Amino acid sequence: MESIQTDKKVSIKYLMKTRTPDGTVKDHSEECFSFIYGVDRQVPTLEKALEGRHPGQKISLVIPPSEIYGDHDSELIREIPKQGLIKQRIKEGRLYRQMKKGCLISFRILEIRPKTLVADFNRPMAGISVSMEVEVLDITDASKKEIDKAVEAQVRKGIGCE
Repeated sequence: MESIQTDKKVSIKYLMKTRTPDGTVKDHSEECFSFIYGVDRQVPTLEKALEGRHPGQKISLVIPPSEIYGDHDSELIREIPKQGLIKQRIKEGRLYRQMKKGCLISFRILEIRPKTLVADFNRPMAGISVSMEVEVLDITDASKKEIDKAVEAQVRKGIGCE
C-alpha cells in the first residue's frame, strides 16, 4: 500500500476551523487539494502529520499561529498621537493605512482617545490558529514533470512572484 513520502503526489480532503486570539471560531467549507509531498511546502505540523500515512487515513491536528500568520505580539500595541493622521480614516476597529515618506503605515485602531489612539501594528491575521480534520484520499508517484513544476512554483513563491 502506498504511503506518503517525498516526491509522492498526495490528494487530501480537509475541514478547517480558524480561531482568533479573542476565541472567535470560524468554520470553513470542506476543500480538497493535491500537492507533491516534500516539494510543495506545507506548514510543518501538516507535513509531519501526513508523513507515512495511507489512503483512507484520517487525522486531526492543530496548527499554531507561528506557522501561519505569526504570533500576536502585545509589544506591537501602542498609543500614538492622532496628529498627522487622516481624520476621515480614523474609525475604531478599522484598519488604518497611509503612505508616509514613501512607506505604507498600516495598523488596526483599537481605541480612539482625545489626542491619541491605541494602534495594533500586528499583521491583521496574527495570532490565528487552525484546527483541521484531514483525510488522505490518494497517493501516487509524481512524474518528473510534476516534480519540476512544483520545484519551480516553490522558487517563485520564495522570491515573491506568486
